[in-house]
Amino acid sequence: MYNEPIFLKPVFKDRIWGGTKLREEFGYEIPTETTGECWGISAHAHGPSEVLNGPLKGESLNSVWDKHRELFADQEGEDFPLLVKILDAKTDLSVQVHPDDSYAREVEGEAFGKTECWYVIDCEPGAELVYGHHAGSKLQFEEMVNENRWDELLRKVAIKPGDFVYVPNGTIHAIGAGTMILETQQSSDVTYRVYDYDRRDDEGNLRELHIEKSIEVAMIPHEDADFEPVLSGNDDLRIKKLVKESYFTVYHWNLAGAVAEVENPSYLLVSVLDGEGELQVEGGTTSTFSKGDHFIVPSTIKSFGMNGDARFIVSHPSI
Repeated sequence: MYNEPIFLKPVFKDRIWGGTKLREEFGYEIPTETTGECWGISAHAHGPSEVLNGPLKGESLNSVWDKHRELFADQEGEDFPLLVKILDAKTDLSVQVHPDDSYAREVEGEAFGKTECWYVIDCEPGAELVYGHHAGSKLQFEEMVNENRWDELLRKVAIKPGDFVYVPNGTIHAIGAGTMILETQQSSDVTYRVYDYDRRDDEGNLRELHIEKSIEVAMIPHEDADFEPVLSGNDDLRIKKLVKESYFTVYHWNLAGAVAEVENPSYLLVSVLDGEGELQVEGGTTSTFSKGDHFIVPSTIKSFGMNGDARFIVSHPSI
């Protein structure tokens, strides 16, 4: 039986809006001064994570998914379902929208559409997100886009560190400048840009927009998602269930001491936002973790102990 967590090597992505905070805040060795994304837990073909420890060391997560499904509660499906990122938005991201599963499969040949959620790790004072829009119909939406009435169309939301935002597919959205988030999402890389502030790439070209597809998949009119965080645990491990929906369940864990037994409902995707500690598996290993680590607790570990002082975002496919 596999009885230790699976630590993963992040994959980094250069982005026109990226910066250097992934190095400054987490100590990552980033490839460029405009590194926008850390794919911490990924089996997507555009950036699969590599296993750093144990008997599977050196294998990619997509290979582990294909060959060792017992580590993932024998979950069905050709593709690993989730992807966990940390994003450093030095400048505004494009205003964008993502399709649902059926549209992504039929039009893009992707296994999944993209529903996602964000935990705000840090942001500058006065930081904002684009979340939704003010158009009442597709015709009005299209008119406002074609007439560049962005201030009138886009709905701005103020944010602060510790906020959580749930972004179902079809939601018009954008992460604002000066914001660092942890994103939990379906394992998809399909993005349709609605607006990009007339930015140009390194060769001086305007970045591609996807207006027609965006209008086809956007939620019009916009409706805020309905979810309610739930608190549990004790002083040693305070657990806040941030959202449970059809694709994933996401939690914020605050570890401040020692807890003898944490149950594993299937398999857990764990990202350490801050602090350090140990994870103990009965009859197995004791593993240390620290800020910036990403690991999976496989389903072969039914429960485990933890001690330390640390904060995490934890997720699993909804069951």
